Amino acid sequence: MSGIFVALQGAVAQGILWGVMVLGVYITYRLLNIADLTVDGSFALGGCVCATLIINFNMDPVLALVIAALAGMLAGAVTGFLHTVLEIPAILAGILTQISLWSVNLRIMSGKSNIPLLKLKTLISGVGDSLGLSQAQASILVGILIALLMVTVLYWFFGTELGSSIRATGYNEDMIRALGVNTGKMKLLGLMISNSLVSLSGALVCQHQKYADINMGRGAIVIGLAAIVIGEVLLSVAGGLFAGKLENFAFRLSAVVLGSAAYFLIRAIVLQLGLKTNDMNLFTAVFVALALSIPVLTAKWRAKQAYSETGEGGA
Repeated sequence: MSGIFVALQGAVAQGILWGVMVLGVYITYRLLNIADLTVDGSFALGGCVCATLIINFNMDPVLALVIAALAGMLAGAVTGFLHTVLEIPAILAGILTQISLWSVNLRIMSGKSNIPLLKLKTLISGVGDSLGLSQAQASILVGILIALLMVTVLYWFFGTELGSSIRATGYNEDMIRALGVNTGKMKLLGLMISNSLVSLSGALVCQHQKYADINMGRGAIVIGLAAIVIGEVLLSVAGGLFAGKLENFAFRLSAVVLGSAAYFLIRAIVLQLGLKTNDMNLFTAVFVALALSIPVLTAKWRAKQAYSETGEGGA
C-alpha cells in the first residue's frame, strides 16, 4: 500500500510540474486557436538548457530556470516568424521548429542523448533538504508555488490592453484587425509566451527527475490537450456546484494545472492496475480522442433531443 501511495504522490508531483507546460498549451490552443507543435521540442529544450547550465557552468538552479524559459521564448519566436512573416501555416511552422530543435538540443548537450544530474543540487533537492521533504513532496511544493505565480502573472497580463488584444486575436481575428491591431505581432507574442512556459516546465521536470533527455518532450502536446480537457471538465463540474461562479479567467487557468495533475494521477492508477508502459501512448491517444469528441457528441445529442421535442422531427 505504501508503494502505491508513493507512486501516486510522484504522479501528482510530476503532473503539477507539467501543469506549467499545460498553461503554455492553453494559451495557443484556447486563446489563439492554434495547435502549436513546437511544444514537443521546446519542452525538451528547457530541460537540456537547464541541465547543461547546471553541469557545465555550475549555475544557480533558479537562474537556470529563467534562462531555460528565455530559450523557449526564442523557440516560440521562430515558430511565430515562420507563421506570421513567412505565412507558413501554424501547424507546419510548429513542426519545422520542433524538428530543428531536435538537432539544437543535441548540440546543447554536446551530442549526448541525456545528461544526469544525480549528484548536483537543484531547486527541488535544495527545498527538500532544507525542509526535510522527500523529492516528490518538494516537487509538489515547488510546483504549486511556481504554478500559482504563473497563473497570477498570466491573469494580470491577459487583463491588460496587450493581453486582451492577444485573446481577441484568437477569438475574432478579422474584428481585432479592423480595430487597427497587428494580429501577426499578437500571434508572435502569444507563441513566445506559450513556449517560454513550456520550456520552464521542461526545466522543472529536469530538476525533478534529475536528468535531461532528448526525448523528454515526446507527446507533450497530446498530454497538454488531455490536461486541458480534464481541467475544463473539472471546472464545469465545480461550476455547477457553485452556481457558475467559477468562470473567472484565473479559475480556468488554475483548472488546467489541476487537469494536468489529474491526468498523471489517472496514468499512475492505470499503470498500477497492470497496463504496460509501452501501451501508454495508445492509452493517451484514445483518452484524448474520447475527451475531445464527447462534448461534440453531447451537443449533437442535445440538439437532436430539442429538435424532437418541438415536434419537427415527427412524421
